[in-house]
Amino acid sequence: MHRETIVGEFTHQADTFNRSAVANAPDLLDALVGLARPRPEQRWLDVACGPGVVARALAPLVAEVHGVDATPAMVALAQREAQARNLTNLTFSLGDAGALDFEPGAWDGAVSRFALHHIPVPERIMTELARVVAPGGCVVIADSVADENAEAYAWSQEIERLRDPSHWASASAPRMRALGEAAGLRLEQETAVTLEIDFEDWLARGSGHVNAALIHRALASRPAGSECFAVRPGPHGRVLHYRVLLSRWHH
Repeated sequence: MHRETIVGEFTHQADTFNRSAVANAPDLLDALVGLARPRPEQRWLDVACGPGVVARALAPLVAEVHGVDATPAMVALAQREAQARNLTNLTFSLGDAGALDFEPGAWDGAVSRFALHHIPVPERIMTELARVVAPGGCVVIADSVADENAEAYAWSQEIERLRDPSHWASASAPRMRALGEAAGLRLEQETAVTLEIDFEDWLARGSGHVNAALIHRALASRPAGSECFAVRPGPHGRVLHYRVLLSRWHH
């Protein structure tokens, strides 16, 4: 049933997410592509690719990119965007991030951005990413990162679910490292990026407008020491500080 929630939520978010500041943030895209270290001869897989923003960034740098997503509206939009940019080495298909339809070692590298926190038992994704990447290849992950403190963690996850019902659970940095190690991957590099995004846009893009009063009340009750969901004045309105952890894993 949670898969249906994910597909339903991202069906109506497809266009807005494709245009959103968080999806297109240059600092995050540049950092992610830099971690991937793409080479012209490589074939890359983008898992839970959404509208294909990351895949489009990689495509000019490699031989081939294929994106997989569970939401038909996202795949259709990703295909249209690739065609509009004449990215002939970029293709997309429907698929389950936890049960990929590829042979072991089929890809030189795999990337997944903003996917883990939507998936119950995220070990499934890490295991699949490790399985489909050839020995010597790499896996690159970018996802929201949660506080390690238990009270702060519970607070941030409540806000996430109020804003987006397809959210399942963010991982802390130690939890992300444990997921990669359990999949047989070796951590090569890790970096944190704090995105500054328009608060009202973030709130409206999911189902946050429905629960806006509850979200505002929760934000006013920030636990001491939390690093998540800081909202500060910006030049054009309130700015949300959103923490993302990026990691590169060797297979």
